[in-house]
Order: sequence, then C-alpha cells, then structure tokens
Amino acid sequence: MTVPRSGWVKPESDRRLSDLVSVGLLTRVFPAGVVDAVVAAAGRTELRQRALPARVVTYFAIGMALHSEGSYEDVFAQLTDGLSWTTGWEQSWSPPTKSAIFQARSRLGYEPLRDLFARVARPVAGADTPGSWLAGRRLVAIDGTCVDVPDTPANADFFGRPPASRGEQSAFPQARLVAVAECGTHAIFDAVLGACRTSEIEMARALAGRLEPGMLVLADRGLYGFKLWSQAAGTGADLLWRVKTTLRPRHVQTLPDGSWLARIVATSGANRAGTPPLNVRVVDYTIDDGRDNPEHYRLLATILDPDQASATQLASAYAQRWEIESVFDELKSHQRGPRAVLRSKSPQLVQQEMWGHLCCHYAIRTLMLDAATHAGHDPDRISFVAALRITRRSLSHSSFSPSQP
Repeated sequence: MTVPRSGWVKPESDRRLSDLVSVGLLTRVFPAGVVDAVVAAAGRTELRQRALPARVVTYFAIGMALHSEGSYEDVFAQLTDGLSWTTGWEQSWSPPTKSAIFQARSRLGYEPLRDLFARVARPVAGADTPGSWLAGRRLVAIDGTCVDVPDTPANADFFGRPPASRGEQSAFPQARLVAVAECGTHAIFDAVLGACRTSEIEMARALAGRLEPGMLVLADRGLYGFKLWSQAAGTGADLLWRVKTTLRPRHVQTLPDGSWLARIVATSGANRAGTPPLNVRVVDYTIDDGRDNPEHYRLLATILDPDQASATQLASAYAQRWEIESVFDELKSHQRGPRAVLRSKSPQLVQQEMWGHLCCHYAIRTLMLDAATHAGHDPDRISFVAALRITRRSLSHSSFSPSQP
C-alpha cells in the first residue's frame, strides 16, 4: 500500500491569540489553591513566615521556563511586575537576592512541581479538535528525548553521560524525558524524568500502565517490545506502533484492505515459552515521496476490525506520531531558547527545572487551544513562538498573594 505525503499550510494570522489573555496564564492554569495543595502534600509548607513562600517559588520555577535566558533576578522581576502582593509585602519590599532564590528553590525541591503537573495536566482536545481522533479514539504519541544539563560532578553522577564517538563521552551529562502528548493539541499530559543511562523502553513502562481506554497510542519502532506492548494493551488503550520490518508476526488471515491478522509472541524473558501470544493487525506500506527506493513501514495495531479503521486510515494516522517530535522541539529549541544546557547544577533542581518547563509548556498549549477554538482554527496551525511571546507578556496581568489566603 502506498500513502501520499500531505502538505502543511501556515495560517495567515494568529492575532486573536492575544485577545484571550486577560489574566496571568500561570495562575489561570495552575490556581493558587492547587499549588498550595501540592506543596502541603509534599511537606514543603513553611513552618515560619518567609520572604519567599513555597507558593511563590513554585510559580518562579515555572517562570524560569518562560525566561530561560534571564538571571534569577530578571526572572523574578518579570514574575512580580504588576502582581498584587497583599499580606506581608504591602508597604515595603526589596527584591530577593540570587542566593535567597537559590535557597528557596532548594527548600522546595522538585516534588511539588512534579505533583502539580500530574494534578493539572490532562488531554484537552475537544470532540471537534482537528487531528485529534480516529475511530472515536484520542490520538496520542509516546516518545523520549534527552536534555543537556550543567557539567557538575553531582549531575554527572546522577544522570550520566551518553557515549560519543571513538569511545569518548559527551561534553554534558543528560537527563532523559519520556512523555505522552496529544497529537492534535501538542499538550503533554504525562511524563517521567530520569538519567540518560536509563533506556526509553524502561522509562516508558512507567507511563504504559497509566494509559486509558479510548486512546489510540502511537509509537516509533524504537519502543516496541512484547512486554511493553502487552503492558500498554492491557490498560484497554488501543495501540498503533511501528516495528522493524524484520519482525515476523505469525500470519493468520489476510483482510480485504490489504492488512493482515497475526500473532506476536514473547522472544525474551524467563517464561517466554509459557507466555500466550497476542493477536494484532499488521499494516505494511510505503510513502510515495518521489524517491526511487521509498522506505517501507510495518505497523502493528490492536484495532483488528477494518470496518472500524481501514489500513489507509491507520497508515495516515501513524503520521501524527511526528507531532511529538514537534513538541520536543518546542520545549528544547523555542521555550528553552538558544541556551545549550539547563541552568540547575544539582539533580534535585534539574528535575525541578524540567517539571517547570513541562508545566509552562502545558499552560501555553492550553492558551493555544483556547485561541484556536475561539477562531475556528486547528491548534497545530497556530505559532508556538507567538504564544510563548504572549504568555511572557501575560505574567504582568497576574494576581496572587505570596502568603496563604
């Protein structure tokens, strides 16, 4: 089967995006009450009055992702510009020093940011959001990427360094991120962080158990393994994963649309001989992109009935997997900016910074979906860079108290 390559058209304008920003986006997506709750659950609530309460530092950790090139003092100035500070700072206040902010970040740790993301981040596509559904199932993709972190002994020991050419190691330690994102909105709604020495497959197992019925999960061939497939399919979610063409499922039946039913078996593990096979549907195709020797694709799917989704529909839907590559580009190239590495010099603060980036990206993507829905556009066709710029400006319209309500 051959699938034509579709084009992409950028919208003429995204001016309506700014019309929807009336309050600070961070406080709208992450309300102060929710921040206080995750701080308390993590045991980070202050035992005495501090100049930098945990709530403020939590917002600061997200704000760092918006202003990744700024110093601590610059980020704090952007975050507090125009804020309505009430209790404690009403009459007199001086900006905190870099040392005070660092100590406050260290007291907070990464757990409140991780738990805030887990509490708030959800799939956001509506029933009419373009590119978000196939056969009544929500299109999501799972994949991983690595991020350079500062070259400190603590970071190198915790995260490790990937190998480089000629047996050498890379210049920087790296943290690994594996995430699940909505294809139609680019919203990351689940993620795990770890060391680069930990494989994507191993980290993906932590996410696979949290998939849900009603999802159609897309994954590239690097993630396939019988154990991971079995775990993900066991959640009730449907799967559409590319596999290597050297994988030879056992043929059962050829279907009218050219796809075929097959069985896959465990090929490793102590009890592989006693592990029952799983039924799958196989879709083989190439993409007509003008090359003399087009690349061959082999997909495995849990949707066995071609009346629910034809082979052509499945092959076209798999192309949506590349949306998560765009998500990682948004995080690493645009939101983080040209900075080569993160700023945090300890594993705990690297994780805090990474969860802050994930919270920030989710907030921006929420804004973009609102704008797209309001204007009748596909959210993928709105400029992420424009939304990032508008979100930075929106902070000056925020309103929250640094103290408990």
